[in-house]
Amino acid sequence: MFRGVNAIIMDAKGRMALPSKYREPVQNLSEGRLVATIDPEERCLLLYPLTIWEDIEKKLQDLPSFDSKARRVQRLLIGHATDIELDGNGRMLIPGPLRHYATLEKHTVLIGQGKKFEVWDEQSWEAKREEWLAESLTDDEQMPDVLGSISL
Repeated sequence: MFRGVNAIIMDAKGRMALPSKYREPVQNLSEGRLVATIDPEERCLLLYPLTIWEDIEKKLQDLPSFDSKARRVQRLLIGHATDIELDGNGRMLIPGPLRHYATLEKHTVLIGQGKKFEVWDEQSWEAKREEWLAESLTDDEQMPDVLGSISL
């Protein structure tokens, strides 16, 4: 569904335009409504069409409340989840606390990840991408079995 790397300019108020190729699918999926939250493993944001997020949120809420790791994930993901709506020009406003977490400034990158997007600061994305490309699997690290069944 959503794929590709898109360079985007964020204005001083924290508004950024969703690339036009994604607007119709987002409109069809969730009437232009999205949910942004933090990625607890990387300094980027996760951006979901509302209908996709609602399924994830239900699964998060169903986690056991006495499991400290589950509660941490709930607090981080649900606690930071923010409703976002596309305006008539396909722009969305990313709230200050989320921009601060992901160190988003003028130059941002929107990365399609299937059912969601990631929103990165451009320099952070480029550095992380280079780090991932430079990594190689060591003898101690093995490819997950599920990836072995994929042929590229």
